[in-house]
Amino acid sequence: MIYLSAFADEISPDPTEQLDTLLMHSIRFVEFRSIFGINVLDLTDEQHEQFRSLLKERGMGLSAIGSPIGKIKADEPFEPHLERYEIALKLCDFYECPRIRVFSYYIPQGSSPADHRDEVLRRMAAKAEIAQQRGVTLMLENEKGIYGDTADRVKEILDAVHSPALAHAFDPANYLEVGQPIDKAWTMLRDRVAHFHVKDYDTKLKKNVPAGEGEGEIPRLIADAVSRGFEGYCVLEPHLLVAEASTGFTGPERFGDAAVALQTCLSREGVTYA
Repeated sequence: MIYLSAFADEISPDPTEQLDTLLMHSIRFVEFRSIFGINVLDLTDEQHEQFRSLLKERGMGLSAIGSPIGKIKADEPFEPHLERYEIALKLCDFYECPRIRVFSYYIPQGSSPADHRDEVLRRMAAKAEIAQQRGVTLMLENEKGIYGDTADRVKEILDAVHSPALAHAFDPANYLEVGQPIDKAWTMLRDRVAHFHVKDYDTKLKKNVPAGEGEGEIPRLIADAVSRGFEGYCVLEPHLLVAEASTGFTGPERFGDAAVALQTCLSREGVTYA
């Protein structure tokens, strides 16, 4: 069984509107990135208490803590970033959600990924070791400008760290944006995928589009994953109106378009979802 989730801050900064819109489209999980325009790691204890209450009132939960962990330059100090990481780990306990979305560090301008390989692998291994001790799984997302922006380097990280606490959050649009062939990426990584970000991309228009309308092969990939025993979350991250390095925005109306597009694709493929 797969479960539908979403980066609800793509709908609105207001948490009530976020959750009510998700329920309108029969989506009961959130990839928690922000509310009130404030990143999940920077919210107060009171704001977290209030949001958890909203989730419980609606019978909803989290698919992951949608953290920005790993979104610093590979040569920036690591210790302060570990303190941010600790916040994310504590939120896993607070929300009873043992998953954190992470990244593999920006490559500083003027250098190459190879220049930072050892440091990136060291940092990823350190975080995975901590995550395993805490019963948490890190979902490594591929993204442009990050060490793990291509399938080869994502696989390199996963192989080098070799931890059950580190898996792949596959983002088709992000692969397309860096010129990575989707078929190659999927064939190389499908057995390592534990999380799916539903973001499609049209390379001719150079913009994000609803699932199934771009070249991300989203319906086929999800169907293939399910046929291979995938059980996990397919997380809407449409980026239909705004697509930036740290966030995206879709709005409630276009989010509805994105949700319907995904659900229609899945139904056509005969994929059961909740």
